[in-house]
Amino acid sequence: MTLSERNIFFKTGIFFCAAIILLILAASFFTVLSPAYPQPEEGTLRPAYIFNVITGKFLKSSYYAVYAGLALAALFSFAGILLIHSFFERTPAPEILYIAFFTISFSFEALRLFLPLHLIYHFPSFYLRIAARVLFFARFFGIFALFTAGLYAAGLDVQKTRNAIFTITIATLAITLSVPIDVHSWDTSFNYTSGYKTMFKMIEILVFLTAMISFFIAAKVRDSREYVNAAVGVIFIMVGRNILLGTDNWIGAVQGVILLSLGTWYLCSKIHKIHLWL
Repeated sequence: MTLSERNIFFKTGIFFCAAIILLILAASFFTVLSPAYPQPEEGTLRPAYIFNVITGKFLKSSYYAVYAGLALAALFSFAGILLIHSFFERTPAPEILYIAFFTISFSFEALRLFLPLHLIYHFPSFYLRIAARVLFFARFFGIFALFTAGLYAAGLDVQKTRNAIFTITIATLAITLSVPIDVHSWDTSFNYTSGYKTMFKMIEILVFLTAMISFFIAAKVRDSREYVNAAVGVIFIMVGRNILLGTDNWIGAVQGVILLSLGTWYLCSKIHKIHLWL
């Protein structure tokens, strides 16, 4: 992929993320600003993410906080792709395309709004199934893209961009189409109950750890300490993402987006510094 083609993708991503934010704002008139906006029912399952398990002992779940969390995820996506375009418009860096994929994937968190819309307006659950699988695809495509960014940093052939994207897409489709999702069961973060949850959580952790280790390997192979700093950014990203996507309270929404944003900025700034002087 040429620099010009990559910049066109960045600009398309900016417009896409901006459109998602506008859709979330429009949806607010039919959800959080509606008198019929639902509240957590007694006995509704709470997210099993580590941070939420801890804070859940002290804080009640709030669907308003969940709405704010997914809105912040979309806002992060928009700000992140703007940052990437600003840093790398004239700087070739093979890793950054995949970091951009990861960043844009957070815009798809807006699909969680299908659940409160369904609870208010009672449209067919068929649409929930479509939204759930597209969201599942976006999440796994994003983490596989970040994993690929680490491989590129460690020395993967930069001429294989299209092959890498194709491989990520096929792997993500295989996972998305095989996992059973129950759209009639959800937790207080608007995440549906899915099968093999423990296995997929382990896959997420393994992919993030591999991405982090790949940047450490890049530091050794390329003799650049900046890749060690990039690995630190991945750690912040991993923690922030886990908190933001699985929170049902206000502290989690704010803390998650802050850690995610800091990690992404730190990762991008270090990669930019590396390639700026090549």
